Order: sequence, then structure tokens, then C-alpha cells
Amino acid sequence: MTLNSRSKSVVTPKAVPPENFTDARAAVDRLVQIYETSTRFLCMEFGKAMQGDIPDTRIRAFYPEIRITTTSFAKVDSRLSFGHVSAPGTHAASITRPDLFRNYLEQQIKLLLGNHGVPVCIGVSDTPIPVHFAVANDASLSVPQSGAADFILRDLFDVPDLSTTNDHIVNGTHKPAPDGAEPLAPFTAQRVDYSLARLSHYTATDPAHFQTHVLFTNYQFYVSEFEAYARKMLADSDSGYSTFVSTGNREITTADGVIEADGNIPQMPAYHLKRSDGSGITLVNIGVGPSNAKTATDHIAVLRPHAWIMVGHCAGLRNSQTLGDFVLAHAYLREDGVLDPDLPAWVPVPALAEIQIALEQAVAEVTQLEGFDLKRVMRTGTVASFDDRNWELRDQSGPVQRLSQSRAIALDMESATIAANGFRFRVPYGTLLCVSDKPLHGELKLPGMASDFYNEQVSRHLMIGITAMETLRKMPLERIHSRKLRSFAETAFL
Repeated sequence: MTLNSRSKSVVTPKAVPPENFTDARAAVDRLVQIYETSTRFLCMEFGKAMQGDIPDTRIRAFYPEIRITTTSFAKVDSRLSFGHVSAPGTHAASITRPDLFRNYLEQQIKLLLGNHGVPVCIGVSDTPIPVHFAVANDASLSVPQSGAADFILRDLFDVPDLSTTNDHIVNGTHKPAPDGAEPLAPFTAQRVDYSLARLSHYTATDPAHFQTHVLFTNYQFYVSEFEAYARKMLADSDSGYSTFVSTGNREITTADGVIEADGNIPQMPAYHLKRSDGSGITLVNIGVGPSNAKTATDHIAVLRPHAWIMVGHCAGLRNSQTLGDFVLAHAYLREDGVLDPDLPAWVPVPALAEIQIALEQAVAEVTQLEGFDLKRVMRTGTVASFDDRNWELRDQSGPVQRLSQSRAIALDMESATIAANGFRFRVPYGTLLCVSDKPLHGELKLPGMASDFYNEQVSRHLMIGITAMETLRKMPLERIHSRKLRSFAETAFL
């Protein structure tokens, strides 16, 4: 490989000059070329260093970037919440894994080209690729822990840098780049790479398997039902689903395919019912608690899903509710606390009409109830999310009074976190819970009650979530990605 040096002490791949593109596919092809050249170079040099051929210069390669410059305030279609920059000037985004994000990138670039009538410039950014992320997709290489190699890693290779691995863009706290460029995308390349690595670790599946419609649950009982549904879909050649992926990246393509257990139990296992275009359904068992809910959504957000919905269990707070009733969240009482530094509790988290309608219609379809009769099995209202699973043991005068004043009808530990992070990351969100206990009315979640409840309700509840996702999948993106989720000055990319 031909090398050039940006300084006497740094060796980099041969630079690719910036080039303007008016074709989205060609632009992404160039992003792929630059990224593969950079990561191949880093892998090769790192591999040689690990074999004892330690370089006497610093080894560095850079992420590719997309850049667009506009000079007009010309108004674009006001119905669109994305696909255009907010003001004239230069906007740029560093890009990682363009192979993984090809469909997304082509779609977003095509919108930019159509809405602004100027080319996009593809070139090399000034953000170095950390060696940890470069070797992540090379099974023959791994970065050793500190002190295990015969050289000091930081002296020769770039490592993750927190100054470019943050949520400043989505949180609205970013500052323009030194050259004045504003962000074009909601995440930097390093932030995306960070989450891709974490997703593999927490879910035990490759990020490439994630689909654009994500269901979250807080109980393992839903997993077996999801697998059963997946096998049914694989048996139906007209279903549009092609593959089911379990933890450990174990795949089946037929209804009778065997998934061998590997003993690996990840913290938040994920399961993927895939369609060829990536528009299938992913189910993630996030377990219990707002911290897990935040962790999962922090990382899945970089994949830019089109919707995520919580289908978990909750405590019913009204005496009129019955175990097994459904709760469609129209508002959230956020007492989880985990997102307060990024999204203060005073920020409203609105219900999104498209998600709400899809969920209500799905309940009607699965239960065969409609109109006023639907109220027999479903209530809409405020869902409270606490950070303490044993909140019932507190002095009841405090929690119960706040719950009553908020008009809350249900309580869990995850839903408000998932909705709030959806709002923060501009990912359409919703919540449909199932009442599994009524602690304020003497019906605690006890083993015998739970078993009967789960056997009767899990399948129906999951089917409602799947049905809603099928409805949302058929919606145009410009309809489901609501303008409610966009702030004053937004990135052009979703």
C-alpha cells in the first residue's frame, strides 16, 4: 500500500481527495472505499505490531465524511421533518460502517440532493479511527488489555476519544466544528462505533441483524412466544420474513430449524425476525429497571430504527382494572431519574399519533373488540416509571399521592425511560403494557398467580405488538417520523 505522511511522525494511508457527487449510490460507494482502505490499513499495521514488527512512527487512519454546503434559505416541503439542512452553510458528518448503513445513507443523501440541488462532497474527515473499532470486524485480531502487548498502544495507535464520543448533537449542546461546520447527522462516527461494540456485547447478536422495528420487553416469557411466531412466519412463503436470529448469531431459515444452545446468557438478549430489506422485527429482553432501558436504547438508537415499542408488564393502579388488562400510555410520569441530566423531567414527552393509532387498532384486531367494548380490556392514560422495584414498601403517603395527582393508571420501571430516550434520539416510540398485579388493591405478584397470568396473556400481548409493527412498517417514513420529535435546528439526517 502506498503511504503518505501528514507529519514526520505519523503514517497514514494514501489520501483520497474530496470529490463532489450528485448520485447517492456513487457517494456511498466512495464512503465504503475510504472506510475499507482506512480500516484495512490499521488492521494490517496492528497485526504486524502484534507479531513483533513494531513501527517507529505513529499509525493513523481517518473516518470518511459527508459534507454539503448550501447558500440559500429556499424553503423545502414543510411537511418533511428530515432530509434538509436547517439553514445555509456547511454541514458535515463523519461516517463509520457505510456497508452496514448503506440503505440509510443512500436514502438520506438522495433526499439532500433532491431538496437542495447541490452536490455532496465525500472525502476523508479529520477524526482518527480508534484501532479498537477498526479491528472489530476482523476475527483474527483483538486489542489486548493494557500492558499485555510489547508496546504502548496509545503511543502508536489511536484509541477511543470521549471528546468525539458523546451525545452533544442529540442533546442540543454541540458547538460548531473549528471550520464552522454544523452537524449533518445525529451521531459522530466514533459514537456509532462505540454503540455497535456495546450492542454486540449486551445482546450477543451482531448489529447487522437488528431490524428497523424494535419491541422491548421486561420478561423472558415473551421470547419463546416470539420464536414460535417466527417459526410460523418462516413456514409461510408469503410472510415476507426470511430468517430468525437468536443470541450468538444463530440463524434458522426454516420453521423446523434447530437453534442449539451455547450457554451464553447476555445481559439483554436480542432476537431478530428478519426481512430482506431490514424492515422486520427485533425483540430485546431488557430485563428490569430504567438503567437497562437506557442502556439498550442509547445503543440501538445509532441504528436509526423507525419505531420502538415497550410491551412489558406493569402494576395496575386502579381498582377497576383486572389482571390481563392492557394499558396504552398517552403520557409518562418520569421518576426513573436516569435521563434527567440529558433530558430534564420538565420536558414533555408527547404521545405520537401514528404509534398510538397502530397500537389501539392492533388491540382491537387481536381481541376482536372495538369501539366502546374495547374499554373492557384497555385503558389509556399516564404510565409512571419508578427506579425502585419495591416502591410499595415506602411510606404510602408520598408515592400514592403523586400517582393520584398525576392521574397515573399503571406503573413500571422502564416505559418512561424508553419513551424519553425515543424523544431524545428522534426515534418514534410507544408503550402498551399488560397489568400483572394490583399492589394498591391487595393483588401482589405471587408465583401461582404469575404462572396462570403468563400462560394466558403473553401470546396475545406479543401478538398485539407485532401487529402494530406490521402496520407501522407499511407507513411512509415521512409520516411515521413525526415533526414532534424535531427541535429548532435539526440535523438533516434522521
